[in-house]
Amino acid sequence: MYLPSFRLDGKLAVITGASKGIGRAVALAFAESGADLVLIARNKEQLSKVRKEAEGYGSEVTTISEDVKNYSSIIQQLDDNIQGRGVDVWVNNAGINIRSKAFEVTPGEMDQIVDINMKSSFFLAQAAAKRMKNHGGGKIINMTSVGGHVALRTGVVYAMTKSAIIQMTKNLAMEWGGENILVNAIGPWYFPTALTEGLLQDEQYVADILDRTPLKRIGKLEELAGTAVFLASDASNYITGQTLFVDGGMTIYGF
Repeated sequence: MYLPSFRLDGKLAVITGASKGIGRAVALAFAESGADLVLIARNKEQLSKVRKEAEGYGSEVTTISEDVKNYSSIIQQLDDNIQGRGVDVWVNNAGINIRSKAFEVTPGEMDQIVDINMKSSFFLAQAAAKRMKNHGGGKIINMTSVGGHVALRTGVVYAMTKSAIIQMTKNLAMEWGGENILVNAIGPWYFPTALTEGLLQDEQYVADILDRTPLKRIGKLEELAGTAVFLASDASNYITGQTLFVDGGMTIYGF
């Protein structure tokens, strides 16, 4: 067989921020592709709904209801649940944005965004890599943003953390490549999620977005999830340290 497999059969994938939006879409795409799942999010009720959806594809699903800032607790609960099974794929998806202008950013806002978007992503990636190292390698996928690559109007701290994720991805790929741990990132533009819901109801804002998007439309979550499946599968086994922008061409222009 010349074409590498895009299937995830037999793999165990861990996804943070898995209760809605991008995390839910990735979880369901992974389940459809054959992976077993550990889903992490704060909202226990929403997480339970995603679990049932994923189990409909035949996946074995474990849930951990926890804030990613409590990464030590997440790691302990993970080990208790998987009981020595190797982690094949880890998706750092959880994130927040507070759209303050630069003059208005407070230390509390910065701490909150940095703790969730950057600090937790690093320490969870570190924990994942330690477990992957003991099982022959694996794939780490970090969710960054177009805002980590080009300048946006607001959300400077969010942009700072997402830019850091791009650089973190490169450095971890360099350091862990010898352990067969591949680290890549996905940089979305606008997709229908809780973070963008209010903005996408503003017709003028959407018009401005589409003016700088060659495909002239908002992305569909399944289009983003497909990129995650590719990076998690054997089809991407010679790709590491990269950020794939799923942006309808927006980064051609900047914003």
